[in-house]
Amino acid sequence: MDYHKEIIIILDFGSQYTQLIARKVRELGVYCEIYPYNINLEKIVSLKPRGIILSGGPKSVTEKDAPFCDRRIFTLKTPVLGICYGLQLITKVFRGKVDRSKKREYGKAHIFLDKNDNFLKGIKDGDTVWMSHQDRIFRIPEGFELLARSDNSPYAVIKKEDAPIYGVQFHPEVHHTPKGKRILKNFLFRICKVKGLFSPKSFVEQSIEQ
Repeated sequence: MDYHKEIIIILDFGSQYTQLIARKVRELGVYCEIYPYNINLEKIVSLKPRGIILSGGPKSVTEKDAPFCDRRIFTLKTPVLGICYGLQLITKVFRGKVDRSKKREYGKAHIFLDKNDNFLKGIKDGDTVWMSHQDRIFRIPEGFELLARSDNSPYAVIKKEDAPIYGVQFHPEVHHTPKGKRILKNFLFRICKVKGLFSPKSFVEQSIEQ
């Protein structure tokens, strides 16, 4: 089926919201599959994903046993979106500074834009997002730029300057982020350049054929 040509891979780091990410992506008409964070690179390459999403997770990237994906995924030139833990992982991989914040941030926050980018098309200053994290980014990596901030998260949205690698500190997949689906749509259609070929009906029809 044509929609398999537009697969998005979600790497699961143990977030309670991972299935919700997949649901939102499919609702936007894009086929996706969830894999454990430590899937080998060869498998990822064989799937030819149009984009990779790194989920949130309960661990801290500062811990010795913190889960990390194969760092070579960032060299594939495939668009990557890191959500919460995923953002912190990206920051850690590219040698930014992540550490435990004095206070856990849990609840609604408002983001303020620092730079225009297709990833945040349709998002305005003061839009509400849902935060749920203990760690905080204290310094973004060299070669990254700040796209948006909140009062408690100075680096709420970042992007690599020379590659389609994005990170958000909040959770766009939950309904507490009213424009979260718009952000995911921007990533899929504006950054990953998919067309949206998937529908539940097409999935059912293929399953019946098989």
